Amino acid sequence: MKSVDHVKPGQILSVAVLCAATLVSLVAAPGLDGLLGAFLAGTTIAIAIVDARSYRIPNELTAAVLALALLRVSLLPSDTELHPVAHAVLRAAITSGLFYILAISYRHFRGREGFGFGDVKLLGAAAAWLDWPALLVAIEGATLAALATYLLRQWFYRRPMKTTAILPFGTFLAPFIWIGWLTEPLLN
Repeated sequence: MKSVDHVKPGQILSVAVLCAATLVSLVAAPGLDGLLGAFLAGTTIAIAIVDARSYRIPNELTAAVLALALLRVSLLPSDTELHPVAHAVLRAAITSGLFYILAISYRHFRGREGFGFGDVKLLGAAAAWLDWPALLVAIEGATLAALATYLLRQWFYRRPMKTTAILPFGTFLAPFIWIGWLTEPLLN
């Protein structure tokens, strides 16, 4: 029997969260949609962990979210008048384009990064997964969670607030994509 001395508490927590998210996905949406939601949960958890550690969102993980989204809309029934895949791609393109313009405008006017292009790409992938109301809930939830985390951390460690603080936004956005998917039926 191998020793578990090399297993870190964070790894155990990650596995527990993944198992719980998989179970919730399968219960919330039995069948193919729940299975795809479980894969989304796993991918978004990986994105959140990597971004929290490195302030970088791997393109491969963002591509996996996008691929799962396109697979989902191509296999599941939809009530949209436009072809479901085209509709998802259009939402992704519009969202990525708007946030790309926001990112370069912020950099132009402030002289520093506001959020990275990994975040822009992840927002596009999120838009392929979620309809407009759920996407807005995900973006707002992630933004509020990031701000609350920063404020609480600064307060707890008695540090001053800084307008130049750097936050790994993907760490907050990624799980909210999954949460947005869960809440999507409630919003329609």
